[in-house]
Amino acid sequence: MRREARLRREYLYRKAREEAQRAAYERKEKVRRALEENRLIPTELRREALALHGSLEFDDAGGEGVTNHVDDEYRWAGVEDPKVMITTSRDPSSRLKMFAKELKLVFPGAQRMNRGRHEVGALVRACKANGVTDLIVIHEHRGTPAYLAPPVGFIVSHLPFGPTAYFTLCNVLMRHDIPDLGTVSEAKPHLIIHGFSSRLGKRVSDILRYLFPVPKEDSHRVITFANQNDYISFRHHVYRKTNHRNVELTEVGPRFELKLYMIRLGTLEQEATADVEWRWHPYTNTAHKRVFLSAE
Repeated sequence: MRREARLRREYLYRKAREEAQRAAYERKEKVRRALEENRLIPTELRREALALHGSLEFDDAGGEGVTNHVDDEYRWAGVEDPKVMITTSRDPSSRLKMFAKELKLVFPGAQRMNRGRHEVGALVRACKANGVTDLIVIHEHRGTPAYLAPPVGFIVSHLPFGPTAYFTLCNVLMRHDIPDLGTVSEAKPHLIIHGFSSRLGKRVSDILRYLFPVPKEDSHRVITFANQNDYISFRHHVYRKTNHRNVELTEVGPRFELKLYMIRLGTLEQEATADVEWRWHPYTNTAHKRVFLSAE
C-alpha cells in the first residue's frame, strides 16, 4: 500500500509539472505570434511579456522523444503482453454473463472474474496486486427482462494509474445469437484501427489497442475498430487464403458499437476524485454533424 501511494504521488507530481510547463509554453507562443504578426500583446501577458520574450531565445523547434504522462501510462505497451481482467456489474443477468464469456475470448490471455459482492475498490486493489494492466467492467440496465436486456456499458480502466474510459454499448450481437459459428481462434489478432485522426481519437485508439498483445505475422485473426460519426464499430474476423490473390473473411463475433462519453485521469475506484480529461455534454450535440474522434 505504501509503495502504491508513493508511485501515485510521483505520477501526480509529474503530471502537474507537465501541465505547468504546457501552460508556460502556451503563454510564450502567444507572445511570439503577437510579435511576428505585429499585433498587440494580450492584456493578461503584458506584465510578463519581457521575461517571456527573453526565454524564447532558449527555446528550439525540437521536442522529439519528449514524453508526457500519457506516454508514462503505456510505457510498457508492446514490450509486455497486457493482462486483462473482465468482470460485470453486481447481480448480472444471464445475457451479461454470456457477453462477459465472449469478451474473454476476444482478448488473448484475458481472465474473467465473477463480481459477487466485491466493491470496486477491492477489485482494483486485487488487480493491482496481481499485475493486471487493464480492468474491463460491463454493465446493463436494470428493470428490463433479462432475455431482452443487452449490455449497455463498457468501462476500460488502465492500471495502476489510469486512464479510465467510459463507453456506451449498443447494437450488440453475441455469438450465442448466431447458430453454427464454431470455435474462436485464440491467436493474437491483427488490429485494424480506422477513423481516429483527432487528438482525442488517437487517445481512444491507444486505450483500445493496448488491450491486445503484439500479434505474430502468421496470425489469421483480425479485429477491427472502425470509427464513423463517433460510433466505434467492433468486428471480429478470421481469414484464410483461397489462392495467392484472394482472401476469404469469416465473421466469428461478437459485434457491437461503442460510443465514448468520458475519460478520467485515474482508476475506476477514484471516480469521485480523479480529473476528467474529456466528457461528452448534451449541448455538444447541438452542432450539426460535429464529431470528436475524427479530424475530418
